[in-house]
Amino acid sequence: MLSVEATQGSVPREKGAWMAVFAGDTVNTIGGGNLEYQAIAQARSRLSGASGEAVVRYPLGPSLGQCCGGVVFVRFELVTAADIPALRARLYERLQPVALFGGGHVGVALARVLAMLPFSLTWIDSREGIFPDGLPPSIACEHSDPVQAAVHDLAPGSRVLIMSFSHAEDLDVVAACLKRQREKADLPYIGLIGSKTKWATFRHRLEARGFGEDELAHITCPIGVPGITGKEPEVIAVAVAAQLLQTTT
Repeated sequence: MLSVEATQGSVPREKGAWMAVFAGDTVNTIGGGNLEYQAIAQARSRLSGASGEAVVRYPLGPSLGQCCGGVVFVRFELVTAADIPALRARLYERLQPVALFGGGHVGVALARVLAMLPFSLTWIDSREGIFPDGLPPSIACEHSDPVQAAVHDLAPGSRVLIMSFSHAEDLDVVAACLKRQREKADLPYIGLIGSKTKWATFRHRLEARGFGEDELAHITCPIGVPGITGKEPEVIAVAVAAQLLQTTT
């Protein structure tokens, strides 16, 4: 297997889009088009024994039949079975941590969407046996009762999504997130599913718990990019995933 990684800019960087190239198959993508076609051909040539530079510079211009402009650096790396654990760890480090509280219909749809995006997901619920089988390795399932206790151990930098089966649980998780944010300020996004009416009710209850205006402003409710009105779980999941992508660096 050959690992192919592409970064765009004036100089090679450490992180970029990646794909794995086998003799008869590929996994993931570096963006498609003629650039990817040529990179795959180059990778398979190297798998067959050809030599070449570890990093190749591709101008995005006439030589590729493109008019995008700019430059892409493509890094080629031969990967054997012995290298797979280190490669997996390297790729996992690039994933942004997300904590999803709630295993209901929207939670299931959202977990499926996030599994295809650059996120590592911790999926949390207070109920036993709620998570489906066959989840990808980027999703870690956790049972927590009380559910808000899991907030303490979330990875720094976690984006938090709150959509449990119970408004009481939702409120407790929001309060725990605000308390952690007060102490550590390491949760860049806290999203609560629900209507403006739900948030107005929660706001009053959280104020009664001692949280101030600046702290409450850190909560996003309703969640999801504006302008998407569908209520189907899959529609909500796509809107929320898009909003999460807007928070990543």
